[in-house]
Amino acid sequence: MYKAIIRPILFSFDPEKIHYFTFSLIRNLSKIPGVKRLFNSQYVVNDKRLERHLFGLKFRNPVGLAAGFDKNAVLYNELANFGFGFIEIGTVTPKAQEGNPIRRLFRLKDDKGIINRMGFNNEGLKAAITQLKKNKGQLIIGGNIGKNTKTLPENYTQDYLECFNALHPYVDYFVLNVSCPNVGSHAKLNDKAFLLELIYSVQRANSIFKKQKPILLKIAPDLNDQQLDEIIEIIAETHLDGVIASNTSVDRTGLKATEKRLSEIGNGGLSGQPIKEKSTKVIKYLADKSNKAFPIIGVGGIHSAEDALEKLDAGADLVQIYTGFIYEGPKLIKRINEALLKEK
Repeated sequence: MYKAIIRPILFSFDPEKIHYFTFSLIRNLSKIPGVKRLFNSQYVVNDKRLERHLFGLKFRNPVGLAAGFDKNAVLYNELANFGFGFIEIGTVTPKAQEGNPIRRLFRLKDDKGIINRMGFNNEGLKAAITQLKKNKGQLIIGGNIGKNTKTLPENYTQDYLECFNALHPYVDYFVLNVSCPNVGSHAKLNDKAFLLELIYSVQRANSIFKKQKPILLKIAPDLNDQQLDEIIEIIAETHLDGVIASNTSVDRTGLKATEKRLSEIGNGGLSGQPIKEKSTKVIKYLADKSNKAFPIIGVGGIHSAEDALEKLDAGADLVQIYTGFIYEGPKLIKRINEALLKEK
């Protein structure tokens, strides 16, 4: 029903406007008595065999919602009813910011992809914490953190630390987002010296807390083998808890969308099916070259159970969906979990 009826209606409206409309719709529907039970019966697969133990955490299943969907942590309790094993909120920055000018979100329907240049639009740290205090404890929550656009280069690390320290009591793991192509000084964020400074600073802050939280690094799918080798070296040197592979791509190779359409859209990060193979290749390289030395969360182009299994076979321990959730609907989570059970 989703692909035949609901998606065509949703896709007839501006992507960003319909995103917020859908949020309101899910929130209001979830308040109706019996709807939560209905969602659970339709989408949730409860089976101990799906549980995954990673970073000292127990995930009820390996299928998560990637950062960027619930930026301000306003819908994670309701989204839990769609069968996710974990949800990553953010990217959260210290101060609220509007992000890049509208229009900044575009569908590539023929490619089953999305291009966005949102620019870390979010309501800021305090607003996220207010929402996270409403956590009903239904599943694992990750906190994806970044810097404000106007922050000076010498203060980048401080932005991450501010988010990390404030969010620490409210999330189960952290993601250092240094790979989004839609924020300023992208090159510095991927510089090895800066990454080491950032990781060590956050780890020192983590050590002060009685209960330390896992810290992961989110990387781009466009990194070459030499850059991926550097990532492996950084993980080995810092003993970081894991990697999320991958973020959106700036590569436009092989798209069905016309050059005219792409020119009209302009710059931004590409997600969805067009980056599936690129993301899987990064996962396999990291897993093989490091001899599976660290956990990997695989994300990028998962639109079917087969796509998810491909990521896991390549070396991912968990997977996340975003664009696939938009194109395929909430049944995608159930299909992936059911496929995993068939493999048992």
